[in-house]
Amino acid sequence: MDSQTIKTLIEQGLPGARADVSGADGVHFEAVVVASAFAGKLPLARHRMVYATLGDLMGGAIHALALKTQTPEEAAKSG
Repeated sequence: MDSQTIKTLIEQGLPGARADVSGADGVHFEAVVVASAFAGKLPLARHRMVYATLGDLMGGAIHALALKTQTPEEAAKSG
């Protein structure tokens, strides 16, 4: 598994989302995902939305994924 594949899956699964994914060992990854679909949702719900885009890869090819999820407005504030 590689960062670019995860980025593509997240961005395809959450239309309009922007994902920045890193991870050099092929099983542990970090992602910052910005999507307007996160508006009004708690962090757990946001994470579930991202996990849904990755399906069975979670816990398999992707051993761990540390997530930071933000709306575009939140991302703009955090700079």
